[in-house]
Amino acid sequence: MSLLPRVVVLATGGTIAGSSSNPASSAKYQAATVPVTALLDAVPALGALARIEAEQVAQVDSKDMSFALWSRLVERVAFWSAQSDVSGIVITHGTDTLEETAMLLHLACVSTVPVVLTAAMRPSTSLSADGPLNLLKGALLVINQEIHAGRDVVKAHTSAVNAFVSPVAGPIGYVQDDFVRFVRTPGRLPVSAWSVPSAWPQVEILASYAEPGRIVVDALAQAGVSGLVVAAAGNGSVHQSLVEALVDAAGAGVAVVRSSRTGAGHVAIPASPRPASGVFVSAGDLNPYKARVLLALALAVEPGLAKDPVALQALFAEN
Repeated sequence: MSLLPRVVVLATGGTIAGSSSNPASSAKYQAATVPVTALLDAVPALGALARIEAEQVAQVDSKDMSFALWSRLVERVAFWSAQSDVSGIVITHGTDTLEETAMLLHLACVSTVPVVLTAAMRPSTSLSADGPLNLLKGALLVINQEIHAGRDVVKAHTSAVNAFVSPVAGPIGYVQDDFVRFVRTPGRLPVSAWSVPSAWPQVEILASYAEPGRIVVDALAQAGVSGLVVAAAGNGSVHQSLVEALVDAAGAGVAVVRSSRTGAGHVAIPASPRPASGVFVSAGDLNPYKARVLLALALAVEPGLAKDPVALQALFAEN
């Protein structure tokens, strides 16, 4: 008789590990209080599916996600995936920055086994907790009976259990009870795995809106940031006052990337990005937060990309 597959659960905290003194409330709770062992004990059906081993990598509210924790998480994924008898890795995570961690793992995760992110919109003590069901299902990012590619998925609602969507591509599959159906493969895979830096470059996000001042751009450039992602209007449109400031920042060696604040769609890719003329790199269909992850990794590996917008644009097109 063959043994059940060995699956490792890496816990980082978040709402799925949250608790509340009032089970009827799913809005007032303390995130990252319930240990992973308790989460697993709440889903006894897991024992019939796999041999589960758990590691509490962190216990944080995901709004407080850090570069150090990202590095630790990638390290633990690499460690466990190198174990010959491990069949898969599940990561429990808070929802606030889940899309950013998903993007990081999409780009930097080196694993020979499936790596799954899962989460919950309601704390574990809620009368209608969604975490146990999501934990039982897990594959890629699995939440609310949908399977999403880490590159594509975003949080699109503050509190609904169907808060996560892939606005451009849609889910790659669906889950119902023990039935799993994949309807497509992920549309974009990274060309190669990115190294997680020991020191992350400073990359910040700013927005374009009606008559913005240039003070934020000037202050960030003066502070020595390596890159700026603009949450631009519509199809990557940047207000002229910001364009002038961004041209100056690019001239000082800051990489500038345009994304869109709309939540969905593709920012047109310029034929030839020329920051000195106000034509900046496009993030494609990546939202500002995912674009920031890619830009930070790229500049960490090759700082000179800030002065080579053509090569930087190619990286965004490929990843």
